Amino acid sequence: MLGWGAFFGVIAAEPVLSAHLPGPALVGVLGGIVGVIVVCAFGVVAQAEHLAHRLGDPYGTLVLTLSIVLIEVVLISAVMLGPGEHATIARDSVMAVSMIIMNLVIGVALLVGGLRHDTLEPNRTGVSAYLSLLVVLSTLAFALPGLIGSGGAYGAGQEIPVIVLTVLLYAFFLQRQMGKQRGDFQEVSAQHDTTPERRTAITEVLSQHRSELALRALALVLTVVPIVLLSHDMAALLDDGLDRAGAPVALSGILIAMIVFLPETITAIRAAHSGEIQRVSNLCHGALVSTVGLTIPAVLTIGLLTGQTVVLAESPTNLVLLGVTLLLSITTFAGKKVTPLHGAAHLLVFLIYGLAVFS
Repeated sequence: MLGWGAFFGVIAAEPVLSAHLPGPALVGVLGGIVGVIVVCAFGVVAQAEHLAHRLGDPYGTLVLTLSIVLIEVVLISAVMLGPGEHATIARDSVMAVSMIIMNLVIGVALLVGGLRHDTLEPNRTGVSAYLSLLVVLSTLAFALPGLIGSGGAYGAGQEIPVIVLTVLLYAFFLQRQMGKQRGDFQEVSAQHDTTPERRTAITEVLSQHRSELALRALALVLTVVPIVLLSHDMAALLDDGLDRAGAPVALSGILIAMIVFLPETITAIRAAHSGEIQRVSNLCHGALVSTVGLTIPAVLTIGLLTGQTVVLAESPTNLVLLGVTLLLSITTFAGKKVTPLHGAAHLLVFLIYGLAVFS
């Protein structure tokens, strides 16, 4: 109701919003729209969490992460298709998501969980699968465009193979995660569940709770739609506000990433507090795999259809930070358990990333 009410309010105030608003008014309106989008995002995650609880892992976590990725794609697309030049918005947003998830969220989660629980043992095979995909997908997204592309962007003849190969790899990952390897993405204590039992369980859930699942899915969609509708106005006001403030271009992508992943951040920290470290990995690493595996192809496709250039190549500084983050993630989850020291190291990398953005 809040989301739809805000949307109709924006339509009614369109003549005022299209004028050159004074600074305080611009901040107020932008803050109000962002606030409504955040509340709606929490509503989406709330419905997704109910679905996740009913379906169980890894099915439920997948519903949650795909809902978040849908919101991110909508916001990035709104900025791309809005006024002004936003050739780097996808790169800035996905890079910010990578740093926020893999360093800030995981760092805080490991601190919270490690200080409360003596033993946090991740399912190393599942985490290794996530990180293997992230190494490949991050290279395709941020490194190769600067090496084989032109001006930091893939050429038209390169974009189509990249889109197809990325989607195929992600589809194969989903097929394995939902199929024979689903035990690799469950808590260590639950990974010995047999395959027939898991299949029977999800089948029974779908048949016994068909009405509830359908209604929650409908509520999720009805809560996403206001985000889609409000995102265009948010993009225009944000662009105007950042121009007036002389803020770094990447700050727009960081703000989108923070809006999108705030609800999932809280969910991940709650899971860490409960000692569910594999759920933290499923939420964080799984969300990032979905983000890179789906957002980049979606944005490249939009660029092809609209004739816009999508610059993906990252700066040497951010490439170094991304490489350090991936290496740190591998060493963090390679041991038998994770500790608060690992979390502190991740948080330091995030702070360095923040320093680099404003340097």
